[in-house]
Amino acid sequence: MTVNQNQKYDYYTKVAWTIYTLATIVLAAVLVLFVAQDNEEMFFYGFMTIAAAYVLRPGEKIMGKQILRFTGVSKTTEEE
Repeated sequence: MTVNQNQKYDYYTKVAWTIYTLATIVLAAVLVLFVAQDNEEMFFYGFMTIAAAYVLRPGEKIMGKQILRFTGVSKTTEEE
């Protein structure tokens, strides 16, 4: 059962990071296409949105808590 639970956790982790990445891309696209008024702002919004998302990305602990909250699956500690 532990292997199955770890596989589910790994799958949900990949899904969570995919959602985070897509949300970042959508936010950058909206800022570049609708908010920016000139080329300098387009560059700034496009580049800095992605950079800020990388710097402020959630850690493993926060991501694990959110996966547990939404799916009910937690990562098991390996004891040998």
